[in-house]
Amino acid sequence: MSDNPLEAYQRRQDFLVGIDSDGCAFDTMEVKHKECFIPNTIKHFGLQAISKYAREAAEFVNLYSKWRGINRFPALVNTIDLLLDRPEVARRHVTLPDIAGLRDWIQRETKLSNPTLEKEVAKTGDASLKRALGWSQEVNAAIEDMVEGVPPFPFVRESLEKLAPLADMIVCSATPNAALKAEWEEHGIAGHVAAICGQEVGSKKEILDRTIRAGYARDKVLMIGDAPGDMQAARANGVLFYPINPGAEDASWERFFKEACDRFLSGTYAGDYEARLIKEFDSYLPELPPWKK
Repeated sequence: MSDNPLEAYQRRQDFLVGIDSDGCAFDTMEVKHKECFIPNTIKHFGLQAISKYAREAAEFVNLYSKWRGINRFPALVNTIDLLLDRPEVARRHVTLPDIAGLRDWIQRETKLSNPTLEKEVAKTGDASLKRALGWSQEVNAAIEDMVEGVPPFPFVRESLEKLAPLADMIVCSATPNAALKAEWEEHGIAGHVAAICGQEVGSKKEILDRTIRAGYARDKVLMIGDAPGDMQAARANGVLFYPINPGAEDASWERFFKEACDRFLSGTYAGDYEARLIKEFDSYLPELPPWKK
């Protein structure tokens, strides 16, 4: 039996809402990246001599830039690229890891997950892919050990309950399925969603596309997310987007519960209202790191 929750998915309501998880429904981005991802990036890729700069680059890519929320493997490549371009790193004569194989795999593969990477390692024996896989596996172990007791943002639970009578909901995330399932079940909100879809299912764009094909009108589909990639997935599928502003998540969810949710369900969300929210959202995350300004 397939572990893809969309293979047997069926539409039940007229409306569909996709919800990102880390940094959107849950305040888990900071703890996962600062305590789990970044220490393992420094360890597995030999960045101890430039740990300060590695941390700054990884935090910018994953938390404080328009790359926020992208899949872990492209984020790792972007982090290394920022270090390659930084004069302080060059002055320390540190040899940065060869990630050519990882770059190539990312270009060819859409399901950027440990299971697909394991198959690629077995097929090619590529050293950079082996290193990336070991890193990713240890990141998952650290998250399982570290991250617990982090509840949903205020008004998430209330919003799910408000949507439930009229809308199907899915989790649409770049996080591994097992971690998503554990977090949504831990806080008793998994029952509100029809499917929990992480990186093993595909990209966010693919997840939305496959779900919409169950029979939803695109003007009745909304993606809720905290990152530009969430908005891009919505736009690629011709559906609506509601932003959770990084650093202002509580206010964003309260606005959704009290105002935007009703607009979506009544058909008055699209147009000027959505455009205003997206313009505000776009101002929260920079394109250039602070050391390049």
